[in-house]
Amino acid sequence: MDQVGITVKEETDSVWKSPWGAPNKMTSPCSLADVMSEQLAKQLQLDEENVGFPSNVDVNEPLITGDNIDTASDLMLAQMMQMEFDREFDTQLRREEKKLNGESKVSVSFENYRMVHPYDDSDSSEDEVDWQDTCHDPYRPDKPTTTPKKGFVGKGKNITTKHDEVVCGRKNTARMDNFAPEVQVGDGVGMDLKLSNQVFNALKQHCYSEQRRSARLHEKKEHSTAEQAVDPKTRLLMYKMVNAGTLESINGCFSTGKESVVFHAKGGSIDDQAVPEECAIKVFKTTLNEFKNRDKYIKDDYRFKDRFSKLNPRKIIRMWAEKEMHNLARMQKAGIPCPEVVILKKHILVMSFIGEKQVPAPKLKEIKLSSEDMKQAYYQVLHMMQQLYQECNLVHADLSEYNMLWHNGKVWLIDVSQSVEPTHPHGLEFLFRDCRNVSLFFQKVGVSEAMNEHELFNAVSGLNITADNEGEFIAQIEGLEKMNEDHVQKRGKKAPSYHSDDWGPLMKNSG
Repeated sequence: MDQVGITVKEETDSVWKSPWGAPNKMTSPCSLADVMSEQLAKQLQLDEENVGFPSNVDVNEPLITGDNIDTASDLMLAQMMQMEFDREFDTQLRREEKKLNGESKVSVSFENYRMVHPYDDSDSSEDEVDWQDTCHDPYRPDKPTTTPKKGFVGKGKNITTKHDEVVCGRKNTARMDNFAPEVQVGDGVGMDLKLSNQVFNALKQHCYSEQRRSARLHEKKEHSTAEQAVDPKTRLLMYKMVNAGTLESINGCFSTGKESVVFHAKGGSIDDQAVPEECAIKVFKTTLNEFKNRDKYIKDDYRFKDRFSKLNPRKIIRMWAEKEMHNLARMQKAGIPCPEVVILKKHILVMSFIGEKQVPAPKLKEIKLSSEDMKQAYYQVLHMMQQLYQECNLVHADLSEYNMLWHNGKVWLIDVSQSVEPTHPHGLEFLFRDCRNVSLFFQKVGVSEAMNEHELFNAVSGLNITADNEGEFIAQIEGLEKMNEDHVQKRGKKAPSYHSDDWGPLMKNSG
């Protein structure tokens, strides 16, 4: 009986094995009596029933997916092969559809011959896209009708030429796609838009103008300085100064104006000569807007008159920086407190820094001084104006409390790029304006010794102009400017001297 049980077990195992598996081991034959046994027949019947309807199903077995398909079943293999064949057949149909349809508006579809619908075939997203591409895209704009070489289509009364209003309108609408990307032409999906030639030409000209304007703005941004930034060429010049050792480092911007931007820097050396420990880098702006009305300060200056060219405004900016350098050199030679010039590179002027520890000296407008210090400051300014006019042969032309610094108990003059000589056609007018600014400021802060603008003008220039009102005073100044030779002769007269215990005797004119 044990032998029969072993044989049945081996036969039952052979049912579940794959036909492509290893061959079964040969079983030992059994006797005829065992074959005719009723107990063996019942056992074989139970085994057959269990094969058709398994009683114990393992719910923990993994689901059948593409990664864990059991290829031991013939049915499963056949289904997989059939599905792969259907996909290949559908792919071939799609290729035929594309080949036959092309760009034609009328399309041929083999949808009824497909074996697997694209929405049912979820395994291939790429096939879905290919199928959708074969359909007509409702959002694709219709191409305008092309006109044959003969210039018209149709016959009789239905002739349509290439100049037809509707045809031209649709062509113009299609041409709008050729505009620059930054031009917003809108979305006309589903609408039969038509643009007349006049409207299309106006839009085309507008787009062309906008492109040129954008290019000019970009060029202006790349080649001009801003409030606290410089253009690439200016940065390169500043980097070269650092690489050459003229400057050790360049710090942030501490002053901005209409005409320039001023940075703080740490000095180095030039040809083994020490540069001031703290320097100020004055970068004249290259935007040109602020210099359009400033040419009157330079075109009539004999030092730059021959080099002045209104046709080359960028040269004016460099000339402006050179003008300030020469004016500072004159002032420094006369002993007037002012920044010391270090080096000039095109429109970049490096000077000594007026201040301490990266903190600029305050302006007279900003600082609060005692009455005695303010009185001393007034006499210093008066003395410097006389020195500037008589010894340096200059007129500041923009002197005010904003261009005078207070540092180490002294007044320092800055911003002399617009300074001109007294022989300038408007030199005396500029001097009178400076005298008015200085007189009004010191009278406002309570300096009782401050003279009015008429007295201060005569004290600085050495002239003796008397007038009952300001209009008559200015008229006489303009008359002197026209008589340039008489003005030069009268400037040789002695100017009145003023004394101050704090500042000492002022300089006198040489007779």
